[in-house]
Amino acid sequence: METIKSKIDSRGISFLQFLIIFICFFLNIIDGMDVLVISYTAPVIASSWDISFETLGLVFSSGVFGMAVGALLLAPYADNIGRKKIILISTIIISIGVLLTGFSENIYHLIFLRFLSGVGIGTMLASTVSLVSEYTPNRSRDFWVSFILAGYPLGAILAGYLSNYILKYYSWQDVYIIFGLISIFFIPIIYFFLLESIDFLIKNQPKNALSRINLILKKLHFSKIEFLPSKKNVSNKIPVSSLFQVKYLNSTIKLWIAFFFSFACLYFLISWIPKMVTELGLSLELGIYSGTVFNIGAFFGIVTQGYFSSKFGLKKIISIFLIVTCIIMTQIQHFFGSDWMLLIFGVLGFTIQGGFVGLYSVAARIYPTEFRTTGVGWGIGAGRLGAVLAPMVAGILIGAGISVTMNFIIFAIPALIAALFTYMISISK
Repeated sequence: METIKSKIDSRGISFLQFLIIFICFFLNIIDGMDVLVISYTAPVIASSWDISFETLGLVFSSGVFGMAVGALLLAPYADNIGRKKIILISTIIISIGVLLTGFSENIYHLIFLRFLSGVGIGTMLASTVSLVSEYTPNRSRDFWVSFILAGYPLGAILAGYLSNYILKYYSWQDVYIIFGLISIFFIPIIYFFLLESIDFLIKNQPKNALSRINLILKKLHFSKIEFLPSKKNVSNKIPVSSLFQVKYLNSTIKLWIAFFFSFACLYFLISWIPKMVTELGLSLELGIYSGTVFNIGAFFGIVTQGYFSSKFGLKKIISIFLIVTCIIMTQIQHFFGSDWMLLIFGVLGFTIQGGFVGLYSVAARIYPTEFRTTGVGWGIGAGRLGAVLAPMVAGILIGAGISVTMNFIIFAIPALIAALFTYMISISK
């Protein structure tokens, strides 16, 4: 195990490793498309079904709640049955949920199917992070984890453009049908081209583990191994209790707090920016593009954060990004109605997404292979609780007449809290 890992750490990245990275990158593009499609179609759905702000908040939160369930309950099985199997299962769930949303006939169908899609999305994120972290060298691991997660805002950008185009000529239901078919396209790609984690195969030693490992090693141009190390007792249960061992307890609590508050800030922004822009009297099209600009900024912010984190330290860079987010949100009132408004949304995407995504790298560095996906998944799950609450609370506040400016100030506080707790987490180098 150590020999293989040291080889990965000391050598350049091979074609096989790049293949794994880019498959996971494109899967996160699909995730971004399927998460943000509800934000881009929400104004049309609200209009055609006469849905209130409060009900729309429930629709947003049902998807996020599904992501929490997926991250907490399904993603940890990647530590027992393998990263690839869970990624495949999650893609199937996403495809079914999004496709059937196009056939929703009432608000109850919509809430349930957004929840189902969310289960797959929450599972996917944790599993791809673990797989990529185990196939990339230590010196650039933080960058590559951030890189694959940069696919998420790219997917959101594509969702914005595609939604806007489709809504010009077709119905909002057609948006979901098309997006569902795109997700289905990736199922055979995962099955035939994505490989299992070597770390997982060595630690868990499923059937034919040795031959599977040597096949991967051959493709990596590493020498094969003659036998597997002694297998430790591996429980079939989800290893959640391992997160609370004395060695990991402090970091686990701080990670969960950081995830919770950064998720709350992020999902306030991505769920409500398009709708709040239209409430300021601007067009639906500009509302959609405001979300797109936010995610363009997010893509560059994530990649930039990954690069600087590898140079200057992961926790330091994340904290700076989140503190800048807080400052911008408290000053947002100076830009409403000006030509700078869309640019500020882009800067917010750069800072909040750049800082937030760094927490995935932090989680991957805290926990060992045996329960890495469980650690990442439960960190995400704890964060999703903040993501569930934020859109609902914002919907209630907006419905009660609280101004857009005050909402931004209220949700700036979680960004600051997340920055402070991130800086206090202990991680491996």
